[in-house]
Amino acid sequence: AGSNVLDEVAWQTTNLSTRPKVIGKKSPNELGLYDMSGNVAEWCADWYNFQYYLSSPAYAPKGADTGSYRLQRGGSWQSAAKECRTTARAGNPPDTRDRNVGFRLARSL
Repeated sequence: AGSNVLDEVAWQTTNLSTRPKVIGKKSPNELGLYDMSGNVAEWCADWYNFQYYLSSPAYAPKGADTGSYRLQRGGSWQSAAKECRTTARAGNPPDTRDRNVGFRLARSL
């Protein structure tokens, strides 16, 4: 998220990253946010359902109401470029621990 050239904004497999990096070493996106793609995948509160987006609303889908897996987005330092898109999704059980996954704290202004 933030560039058509992934290496400008994300750590991932093609730029030889071997572990998560300190935030802010790549360029920010157009909103001034760093590391929205790559580095670590973003662990989300949403439930993951592989088929949800086949029938979801086109605008502002809220995600599945229930499930067994939590959603991860954005890829990590171990991800291929196609997995570093904000639309790339994966799911894991809620109790999963992984050095490739983190979370972002956010608040409304």
